[in-house]
Amino acid sequence: MNLAAIFGCSGPVLTGAERDFFRAAQPWGFILFARNIEDAAQLRALTADLRAAVGWNAPIFIDQEGGRVARLRAPLAREWTPPLDMAEAAGENAARAYWLRYRIIAAELMSYGIDGNCAPMADVARADTHPFLRNRCYGQDVATVAANARACAEGHLDGGVLPVLKHIPGHGLARVDSHLDLPRVDVDAETLTNVDFAAFKALNDLPLGMTAHLVFEALDDQPATLSPKMMGLIRNEIGFDGLIMTDDISMGALSGTVARRSERAIAAGCDVVLHCNGNLAEMESIANVCGDLTEAAIVRADRALAMRRTPSDIDIPALEADLSALLNG
Repeated sequence: MNLAAIFGCSGPVLTGAERDFFRAAQPWGFILFARNIEDAAQLRALTADLRAAVGWNAPIFIDQEGGRVARLRAPLAREWTPPLDMAEAAGENAARAYWLRYRIIAAELMSYGIDGNCAPMADVARADTHPFLRNRCYGQDVATVAANARACAEGHLDGGVLPVLKHIPGHGLARVDSHLDLPRVDVDAETLTNVDFAAFKALNDLPLGMTAHLVFEALDDQPATLSPKMMGLIRNEIGFDGLIMTDDISMGALSGTVARRSERAIAAGCDVVLHCNGNLAEMESIANVCGDLTEAAIVRADRALAMRRTPSDIDIPALEADLSALLNG
């Protein structure tokens, strides 16, 4: 059995204490950040060591959106314009541009042993979306966002990388940074259904999703990650039946200890707790409360992992040339 958790580690090399903890706790997966990355050989060794610690081919995730949010930087990976800027530059060719972008990113990730990426985003951008999020979005209307997010997801899957759809059920109305504070959305339920939730409904067949830490005041007074009502809406109204991980459980939007947050998230209906900062004491406290994957979560997890595939060979320079032509007319 696997613990219902995805954990980070503190640095570029596993410590003995981390190795022992991961072996005993058996988290379902891992996530990497810039603090874990020095060079190509070190990164490949780290991904191998993480899997060796748990004794199986556990998924290893990263946030490699391209643009402002990219844990891998040159020379280890290509640098990209922000997603919203690229969508606007590509115009009617945006979906093809997104597939090319994320097929290239998937190839880079796979070369280091990373087989999960926290993308696509289906948050619909507004004029007043907080800057921490806005230029990471894929468009400003449901149809554009859904098409570009679908292309992003397919680019990942074609490259052997599992996409993580975020931030369910929609973060585009946030006007504060959920890393620091709890966003509260006061828009009516009809708008949420027809815009924010609709973008995710169009993508409800994707294998993995990540929650949003924000309150939809028209529907509930709890952050979606911790709300049984909102998690029920994600499963039933939006129809998402993939494995759902929390957004980083240690973010400033949530209150209480990380252990208590984790308990509440699992009780609300999240399948897996995501903890990112690599603090071993916090991870130990989460391991004590979140339990193993439920039977339903195991089905979802197995279904997601079955979508990992060996990618076909591609000509990266040709893809880059194709993308450049789309973006430059």
